[in-house]
Amino acid sequence: MHHPDFRVGGKIFATMGYPRAGWAMVKLTPEDQAAFVGMKPGMFVAVKGKWGDKGCTNIILARATVPPVRAALRVAYDAVDAKRTGRKKPGGRAA
Repeated sequence: MHHPDFRVGGKIFATMGYPRAGWAMVKLTPEDQAAFVGMKPGMFVAVKGKWGDKGCTNIILARATVPPVRAALRVAYDAVDAKRTGRKKPGGRAA
């Protein structure tokens, strides 16, 4: 898939250029996805299909600003790291 990705412990938590140039994707939980899409619906969009149902969320980079994108990346990183290590996610929720 010829686009850069970001990993923790070998597991992807974000990619650039998906589904096309000018877009990115963060791997969120469905609950976190709903929160980000609700907060910034012009910036965050659920990925189409089953990946989106599982929380994968696109970011439209032309509409992006640093604080919400930074927050989404942190949430995605923490969720993937918690799932990988078996620790609880920050905020006390199990991954």
